[in-house]
Amino acid sequence: MRRLLTLIHYEARNLYASAATYVAAVLTLLVMGTWYCVVLFDLSAQEQEAAPATLFFGFFFVPALIFVPLLTMRSVAEERRLGTLQTLLATPATASEVVFSKFIAAYGFYIFVWALSLSFPLITVQYFDQPDVTQRLLEPGPLIGGYAFIALSGALFVAVGIFSSSLTRTQLVAGMLCFSIIFILLVGVPVIQNTGFAPDLNLLVPEEFLAYLQVTYHFDDFVRGVIDTRPVVYYLSSTLMVLGLAVLVVESKV
Repeated sequence: MRRLLTLIHYEARNLYASAATYVAAVLTLLVMGTWYCVVLFDLSAQEQEAAPATLFFGFFFVPALIFVPLLTMRSVAEERRLGTLQTLLATPATASEVVFSKFIAAYGFYIFVWALSLSFPLITVQYFDQPDVTQRLLEPGPLIGGYAFIALSGALFVAVGIFSSSLTRTQLVAGMLCFSIIFILLVGVPVIQNTGFAPDLNLLVPEEFLAYLQVTYHFDDFVRGVIDTRPVVYYLSSTLMVLGLAVLVVESKV
C-alpha cells in the first residue's frame, strides 16, 4: 500500500506540474460555463419541464471527448517514449501499481474539474434575480444523480484514456485513439445499426444488451435521481476490465 501511495504521489506531481493539464482544465471549464449560460438563459426566457441540472449534464459528452484525451494521452505514452517507464518498472513497483496510480491521479483531477462546475449554480443562486429559476437549480435529485453519473462514467472514460496511452509512444495517437473509443461508447451502437454496417448484429446479440452497453443509455435514470445498482456494477466492472487490459499491455511492452 505504501508503494502504491508513493506512486500516486509521483503521478499526481507529474500530472499537476504539466501546463497541458491546466490548459485542458481551463478549456473544459470554459465549455462547461458556456453551456451553463446557454441553459440558464434558455430557462429564463421560457419555462422548461426538464430540471436545469438535467439540461446541463446532458452536455457531458463534450467535456468527455475533449478533456479525457488531453488529460490521459501522455500518461504512459510519454514515459515509454522517454524511457522512464522501463526505469520505473525496474523498481519493485509492478505494472498494475503503475497503471492504477496513473488512473487514480488522472481520475482525481477529472473529478476535481467537474466539482468546480458545482460553483455555477451556487453563484447563480446568489446573484440571479429570478426566484422561479434559481429554486430549480439546486434540486437534489437531478444534481446528485447527475454528478454520480459523471463520476461513474468518468472512471470508465479515464480508464480508456490510460489504456489508449499504453498502446503507443505518441501522445497524439493516444489522444486520437482515446477520443475514438469514447465516441464509440457514446454513440457507436446506434451508428452501426443505423448505417447498415452490421445489419445482422441484433441476430447475434440482443438489442437490449447492445443498448445497455451504450453510456448514454443510463443517463436519463441518473438525472431523475434513480441510481440503480446495475449500471454502477457495469461502470465499475468495465473500468477494472479496461485497466486490466492496460496492465497486460504495459507488461507485454516492457
